[in-house]
Amino acid sequence: MDITTWMSNHTGWADFILVGLFRQSQHPALLCVVIFLVFLMALSGNAVLIILIHSSAKLHTPMYFFISQLSLMDMMSISITVPKMLLDQVLGVSTISVPECGMQMFLYVTLVGSEFFLLAAMAYDRYMAICHPLRYPVLINHRVCLLLASGCWFLGSVDGFMLTPVTMTYPFCRSREIQHFFCEVPAVMKLSCSDTSLYETLMYLCCVLMLLIPVTIISGSYSCILLTIHRMNSAEGRRKALATCSSHMMVVTLFYGAGVYTYMLPSSYHTPQKDMVVSVFYTILTPVLNPLIYSFRNKDVTGALRK
Repeated sequence: MDITTWMSNHTGWADFILVGLFRQSQHPALLCVVIFLVFLMALSGNAVLIILIHSSAKLHTPMYFFISQLSLMDMMSISITVPKMLLDQVLGVSTISVPECGMQMFLYVTLVGSEFFLLAAMAYDRYMAICHPLRYPVLINHRVCLLLASGCWFLGSVDGFMLTPVTMTYPFCRSREIQHFFCEVPAVMKLSCSDTSLYETLMYLCCVLMLLIPVTIISGSYSCILLTIHRMNSAEGRRKALATCSSHMMVVTLFYGAGVYTYMLPSSYHTPQKDMVVSVFYTILTPVLNPLIYSFRNKDVTGALRK
């Protein structure tokens, strides 16, 4: 039985209602314009970064390859949620069908999971570049980069295939109002009228694993990097290494902090308002910040942009 049949049997195809951000705002039109501008900034910033990386020979390195993958994920994740939210506000519509909700949830969970692992791959790349510079070109070649990136996308899709079908096949007999601006797993689960405690426990363990593995890789990589930087004789080398790593750590802190709040903290810590604020941060603002962090703090990127 496929997911479409499951959803048909369990939900009766009744549309969900997305409460969204604009009901909470005293100036919904102004908020709509601001979010639209931020959306354009995110798309243009990440698109420019991808074009620069692919067009400039100086940026054809593993580090920038992974940054281009991060930009692609950011463009896709913000495009999954924001356009529908803005269009619904303009048209005065707030419903989303069950198949649309399931697809939005699957794509979003896949991209978030992929980005978790991509940030770990980026940390490992920096570890190899700084701690093993002589072996780096051989160990992290183009083929290895493709394998690592493909693995990140695959693991993210596994997360999507695990969480989405189960979430969407629970019976929803309470209010159809999702207290969110898109179909996020915790928000949709609150509408179920059946006992979801076992599933929530399993989802929590899955998310812990999805976060623990990348965090372990990142922590181990940067511990070794800091030790290597401390032993460097060249002040210029230390400065350059720290500048590169600090950009990545800023992105990791922003993204993982929001992920831990959303998927790992107990429900007693959550309110619909807090959940929406955190989701706005890592769904809408983080895709804008990532290209700024990696471009303005990087001479290679700014040099390619001038050319």
